[in-house]
Amino acid sequence: MRIRDIGGEFKLIERVTRAVKNKNVIVGIGDDAAVFEFGNNNMVVTMDTLCEEDHFSRRYFTPKQIGIKAMESNLSDIAAMGGRPLYALLSFALPQDVDVETMDGIYDGLYERSNRYGVDIIGGDTTHSSAMVISVTLIGQVDKEKITTRSGARPGDIIRVTGPLGASTAGLKLFVDNRPGFAAVKLKHTEPSCRLDVSEAIAGTATAMEDVSDGLASEVRNICQSSGTGAMIYRDKIPVEPETIEAAKSLGEDGVNYALFGGEDFELVYTVPPVSADRCPGVTVGEIFSGSGVYLEDKGERTRLSRFGWDHFNA
Repeated sequence: MRIRDIGGEFKLIERVTRAVKNKNVIVGIGDDAAVFEFGNNNMVVTMDTLCEEDHFSRRYFTPKQIGIKAMESNLSDIAAMGGRPLYALLSFALPQDVDVETMDGIYDGLYERSNRYGVDIIGGDTTHSSAMVISVTLIGQVDKEKITTRSGARPGDIIRVTGPLGASTAGLKLFVDNRPGFAAVKLKHTEPSCRLDVSEAIAGTATAMEDVSDGLASEVRNICQSSGTGAMIYRDKIPVEPETIEAAKSLGEDGVNYALFGGEDFELVYTVPPVSADRCPGVTVGEIFSGSGVYLEDKGERTRLSRFGWDHFNA
């Protein structure tokens, strides 16, 4: 039986998850990062793995951009929990054709972004493989009152995102199709930026939060499943930049669908009571209701979504 036969990536996670026995664990499997008590501190830990020709390609990423994306994708998970990153460990599986200059470039990107956010790289591991694989483990801290999981959304909350979506997917498709132009859109794919600049401010007010790594529809579904609620997404409210719309049109596709079902934008999607919305940056794209399912409202018509974002085993 293949993983896709049981429902894909998220069903596999459900299948292998076991109850946590250590009472110091505050947040375990099933969120953007784990949180546990350590002495007088609340530690937040995450790990992401990037695979060549899946998350990046040496055909159109510079070595430095590979390092940037590896670090930013992990920093985004810390941001989604309301935490502050402190330390990183790096693991590489490298093909025989990778030279020292390529690794120098990758580390340039890793250090550029780790220095930006005050993160120290303190260790890791290196081995060989048929394709390049990079894993980054990040360790940070989070104030107890700012721990923000996927499970706190309540009926009546509104759904907000911190910035435009869809550009990373548009950039990827432009690269794969070998299309010229749209430099700013392509850069969103090769040099993403997490939202640590706003995450702590949101975490003090938001009821639930997640980073947009697998598409807006997928992230809203995750919040709803964890919170026991339903949601309505307003299609005409989803922020998509004009150049992303034009890039999608050049490919014969819809930029709003990239925002809904693409991913790797690394903006934050969060829920918040309407009375508190003005205290948090972003735009409103939907609302939480009592019930189940994620619906899309488009020109007055409401449709229950059956398609969501990226799944590694149902691509």
